[in-house]
Amino acid sequence: MQSRINELIKISRIEAEKWISYGLKKKEEKEIKDLLSEGNENNLIESFHKKLEFGTGGIRGLIGIGSNRINTYTISIATQGLCNYLNRINRDKKRSAVIAYDSRRFSKEFGHQTAKIFSANNIKSYIFSDLRPTPELSFAVRELNSSCGIVITASHNPKEYNGYKVYWNDGGQITAPHDKNIISEVKKITDFNQINFNFNSKLIKEIDSEIDKKYIEKIQSLSINDNSRSKLKIIFSSLHGTGITQIPNALKAFGFKNISSVKNQELPDPDFSTVDSPNPEDLDALDLGIKQLKKEKGDILLATDPDSDRVGVALYDNEKIKILNGNQLASLIVYYSLINLDSNKISKPPYVAKTIVTTSLIDEIARDFGVKSYSTLTGFKYIAELIKNKKTEKFIAGGEESYGYLVDDFVRDKDAIISCAYICEIANWAKDSGKSLNDILEEIYDTYGLFIEKLYSMKMEGIKGGNKINKIMEKYRNTPPLTIFGDKVKEVIDYNRMVKNPIINVKSNVIQLISENNYSITLRPSGTEPKIKFYFSLSGNNSEENKNKLSNLIDEEILKIKNIYE
Repeated sequence: MQSRINELIKISRIEAEKWISYGLKKKEEKEIKDLLSEGNENNLIESFHKKLEFGTGGIRGLIGIGSNRINTYTISIATQGLCNYLNRINRDKKRSAVIAYDSRRFSKEFGHQTAKIFSANNIKSYIFSDLRPTPELSFAVRELNSSCGIVITASHNPKEYNGYKVYWNDGGQITAPHDKNIISEVKKITDFNQINFNFNSKLIKEIDSEIDKKYIEKIQSLSINDNSRSKLKIIFSSLHGTGITQIPNALKAFGFKNISSVKNQELPDPDFSTVDSPNPEDLDALDLGIKQLKKEKGDILLATDPDSDRVGVALYDNEKIKILNGNQLASLIVYYSLINLDSNKISKPPYVAKTIVTTSLIDEIARDFGVKSYSTLTGFKYIAELIKNKKTEKFIAGGEESYGYLVDDFVRDKDAIISCAYICEIANWAKDSGKSLNDILEEIYDTYGLFIEKLYSMKMEGIKGGNKINKIMEKYRNTPPLTIFGDKVKEVIDYNRMVKNPIINVKSNVIQLISENNYSITLRPSGTEPKIKFYFSLSGNNSEENKNKLSNLIDEEILKIKNIYE
């Protein structure tokens, strides 16, 4: 073990000294020299032992100096690799990129650095004049007919992180073959001298209101019912992120007037000072919003993550707070879309879409309406890819359990701006009938069966954490349990060994266990955080007794996993 540590220290020192030789700013040089001083070996290793990997969607990591951190230089390396690929495949075509950024530390700086590198490589860039949501970036790529898009964000990760997500000309995140080809180009850049820093300001254009207007108009066109919207009392929190730029506009475009913002979370704040984590999946992040929901006796709370592709929802129903999860919201969106589907207005066969870890309730709803339901690998980029490839069919709605949903296809990523307006329309429709969203959900369960899902994540940071995650996956892959939830396992699906099929045509490090009662556990390493995720799904008759029974079975299974691996 010590010999391996010594080897990593040596590798890290060589890389750190190489960085100093490039002539960095004095502050940056001092940071590196501090890491090289005695007693900082662990920090040195974590910062320099490897290059921050350009993954299948881009890069994401801790902010700081070093080859394994997010900084101006690693952003420049990623952009130069992307430029080299764009210039190689589009030599005779006009090339352009759209750039957006969120409220995180250095996001604006990284966004403008990205634009500069594009311009230095003779690629025109359109950059938003201020922070904007990720889904608007997806829309803008399509609207401006650009070659690609970049959004500087670490999504819902803690404040110490930032990231760089790449979108292709269809508005979706990059998939095969472009992801691997870009990775290959980025890996070729081993020296700062390979980066063209000679930017051309004439090739950088700021955009804002012209795209905002078109985006909101398209969202407004999704409204189905003309019922009065004045009664629904909405509480909204952007969790210090980009949602404040567009969600109030979208809600007003839908006709909602009774909107109250959570003031302490309204302004963009890179420290996300009122929450431990700006993630609407984290119930603690909803605390301030829920207090305001109770105080103002509102109907619904909407809370979005920093780049506004995810939204969490809480209801104030019969003097009680009810928090809806991502599976429930995705099901409500699909259900509402299908009961209002007008086949006369679409010329292609309709379909809905979800990921393999998202509730099968969506499949049941779609089947009842005679509409196809497709399941993709985890990650909304695969739903976007499905939309791109299914040219003879029409995407209606879809989502994933991680609080991401989409209606229609003019955006090619999960969209919290659309979702907030659409969810409020569903809530308003329910209220007109004297019901809540939860009442509608219970009616769905009565019709299609009760579906209980839960996510359990184990955080495992650093090199040791990564090794532990690999060992857990290996154990489930090579010696899977014979029973889950006290039920015999009938099938083990290893998506790393999958044969090609029309929908899932790439391998993925995902393992799914299915029992004889069609209960399931799916596990996979997170692609964006140092975590391994366990997804639990059970179904049965809709009764309070059965709800408690299935929930207890999940809790027991989580306890087993904790006892073995924590």
